[in-house]
Amino acid sequence: MNRLIIGFGMFVGSTIGSAVPLLWGGSLLSLTSIALSMIGGGIGIWLGYRLCRSLGVL
Repeated sequence: MNRLIIGFGMFVGSTIGSAVPLLWGGSLLSLTSIALSMIGGGIGIWLGYRLCRSLGVL
């Protein structure tokens, strides 16, 4: 269960992070998009881990 929550957080975070450059007219394949995807994925993993700890799954 905990791997599912953390994986979902990573997926959502990286998807949102890679879509941010579209707000200012950038591309999904730009370096900014890739960098923000990595940052968003890391934040998603962290939030998923925190959610698992608060639910008592870990």
